[in-house]
Amino acid sequence: MRIQAVFVVLLLILSFGCEKEKGTSITSPPVVTADPPIPLYLNLGFSTDKACYIPGEEVILTIDKALLSATAKIRYKFLNEIVKEELITNATWKWIAPPTDFRGYIAEVFDSKDGIETIYATIGIDVSSSWKKFPRYGFLSKFPQLGDGEINAVISNLNRHHINGVQFYDWHNKHHKPLPGFADQASVWKDIFNRDIYFNTVQKYITASHKHNMKAMFYNLIYGAWNDAENEGVKKEWYVYTDVNHNSKDYHPLPSPPFLSNIYLLDPSNRAWQEYLQVENKKVYAALPFDGFHMDQLGDRGSRYKYDGSFLNLSQTFKPFIDAIKADEPQKDIVMNAVSQYGQTGIAQSAADFLYTEVWPPYDTYTDLAAIIKANSVYSNGTKNTVLAAYMNYNLADKKGFFNTPSVLMANAVIFAFGGSHLELGEHMLGKEYFPNDNLEMKEDLKKSLITYYDFLVSYQNLLRDGGSFNSVVLNSTDNKITVTSWPSANGAIAAVGKKVGSSQVIHLINFKDSQSQNWRDNAGVQTVPVEIKNAGLKLSSSAAVKKIWYASPDMIGGASRTLNHIQKGDQVTFTLPALQYWSMIVLEY
Repeated sequence: MRIQAVFVVLLLILSFGCEKEKGTSITSPPVVTADPPIPLYLNLGFSTDKACYIPGEEVILTIDKALLSATAKIRYKFLNEIVKEELITNATWKWIAPPTDFRGYIAEVFDSKDGIETIYATIGIDVSSSWKKFPRYGFLSKFPQLGDGEINAVISNLNRHHINGVQFYDWHNKHHKPLPGFADQASVWKDIFNRDIYFNTVQKYITASHKHNMKAMFYNLIYGAWNDAENEGVKKEWYVYTDVNHNSKDYHPLPSPPFLSNIYLLDPSNRAWQEYLQVENKKVYAALPFDGFHMDQLGDRGSRYKYDGSFLNLSQTFKPFIDAIKADEPQKDIVMNAVSQYGQTGIAQSAADFLYTEVWPPYDTYTDLAAIIKANSVYSNGTKNTVLAAYMNYNLADKKGFFNTPSVLMANAVIFAFGGSHLELGEHMLGKEYFPNDNLEMKEDLKKSLITYYDFLVSYQNLLRDGGSFNSVVLNSTDNKITVTSWPSANGAIAAVGKKVGSSQVIHLINFKDSQSQNWRDNAGVQTVPVEIKNAGLKLSSSAAVKKIWYASPDMIGGASRTLNHIQKGDQVTFTLPALQYWSMIVLEY
């Protein structure tokens, strides 16, 4: 009996212990094996010879080899998968772009010693036969007499940011006659602001752009005329009027001096006006090898009328104008500015090659930026990507000073994460809608960060800008280091943006935890640098088995990707987020 009693007690103890262990395994989070340490990042100078490459084209890469170890290597990756790896033996070398069209790659120069990796430099490589699939738009706005060195310095900087299309802003003479009849190598003319524009400078900029596989787009309004236009063949029946009796032409007033004329508006749907401008455009293309026409407008003008007194809905005239111009020069590219989205639905359904929005109120928040990009995708049935002309620190640009680095990086994090790109880089960074305004300069930290952000945009363009559908994801902390909420953004929170791309689940984390404002423009420049979060435990639900989780951020090790350890128990997947400052991207592969 005594032995039996002892045996019963032992069974009870063992049973109790098993129940306790079973309960603990349910309530305690699983422990994820620690990821390898974050590599040392040296951020050496690294460049490619072109902004993008056609499949099979030769890519020339150059690095500051003096600071490399003798065993340094280069690896080329497509979405975290290594496609080639080799030893670096020279400061400049060649790589043949893979045959698949419309892909982004990241090149990582690295070395490893005693299990610790050093990343010397990274760069994005865009292999795309056309810039219109993944447009990264820059600008030029000053065309005085310039030397080759000055021109090449500007274009080389745009090339390092992988800018693949350049808008030539206010390069022309009169809006209704963009190129003077006397234009030749020695010509100089006035723009509407009374600035000297040199033919030679425009031509050299186009040549330099083409050398780097950048497209050159000439800017002009689709319906602008100077006050002498009727003396040069423009008919009064073509104008837009503010009254039904055609007594008052619609015009955009400009102070004189310095401006040489007001801008009077023509009806874009008027076939005779279309034909007039087509003739003038042919003169432009005959004299200068532009690749296309960047079309501009002035936004909603209110109630307007044709010469015959009938109501004119300007927003509905854009599509027929675009289609007519494209049909006349089908080999040329076309993009049109939708000012605050005015007329964008028609533009998206036209022959325009991608979409472009100049962002004004009421689109003032980060959430609004995302909404524009998503709406444009809907308008075009997912066929056209978006460029936003969004002018940072707008009020600060009224006088000399500096851009606020956190303002720019936070806006770009949102724009890029949602699949857009940002028109902001030219001879300087944009702060105003008048592109020659260069009152604000970039600080060195912004210059360095922007290069990495554009590398990131290119490297992961197939996740960021190549289809997919946005979805909601729920992330929970396992260590109470962070709280993640689903988009839209809010001060004091980390916003999660989910997107399903093929068989992968992409999660963007954008850090608004320390944000001072949700106004992307940040007129007063008050946005602050987010405090970096490190090694935060996260858990999310997934009914499917996760094969791999990897991570990349433009704020860490040059955007290089890293595979993360994870544990999946049932439908719960646990992993560790290495770091988050402005923006980090997590990819789950199934």
